Amino acid sequence: MNFQRLYEYRFRDVDQSARTDVWKEIAGFVHEQMGSPERVLDPAAGRGEFINAVPARERWAVDQVAYAEGTYATGVRAVVSDIFTADLPQEHFDGVWVSNFLEHLLSQEDCARFLEKMHASIRPGGRIAIMGPNFRYCSKEYFDMADHTLIFTHRAIAEHLYAAGFEPERIEAQFLPYSFTGKLPPSPALTRRYLRTPAAWRVLGKQFFVIGRR
Repeated sequence: MNFQRLYEYRFRDVDQSARTDVWKEIAGFVHEQMGSPERVLDPAAGRGEFINAVPARERWAVDQVAYAEGTYATGVRAVVSDIFTADLPQEHFDGVWVSNFLEHLLSQEDCARFLEKMHASIRPGGRIAIMGPNFRYCSKEYFDMADHTLIFTHRAIAEHLYAAGFEPERIEAQFLPYSFTGKLPPSPALTRRYLRTPAAWRVLGKQFFVIGRR
């Protein structure tokens, strides 16, 4: 599948600069919830909205697409590779962020292999945070995305994390809305307020947010 063209089509009506500004708010919030890790890996970094914005001393981005626009910020170590073959240091990172990735894998066994690889790359005491569409809350639109293959809920993610050697620490069934292509325009101010208002998550949230600790 040509992911470059796929995402160009999917986000054709989304203001990329506004999307980047929103991710600055999300990245700061997530970094805080993970305990402010200093060495952060984004193993499915895409155009780099999260890894560019996260306030960590060392930042790594892995993606199998070499984006022509070169969006990774100065100081981000970019690795163009399939995550399963990427050469990553062992017990190095104290934070790993996985966003909207696991549902693209081809099997539950691939999910297990991926999380085991992340476990090997995270130092003892480090955390992994996973966000993705929760099928329980977005089943009607889940397969509107051409690259969605697997189905997950927050409970399944917690089980996967535990099986891979992590201890689930926080399980939010509802966190962010489903996508950036909704009716409301991306807004940093609204995003900031939303992130600090968990009661709103219970109304608009369709993605889970799960944190596990090694």
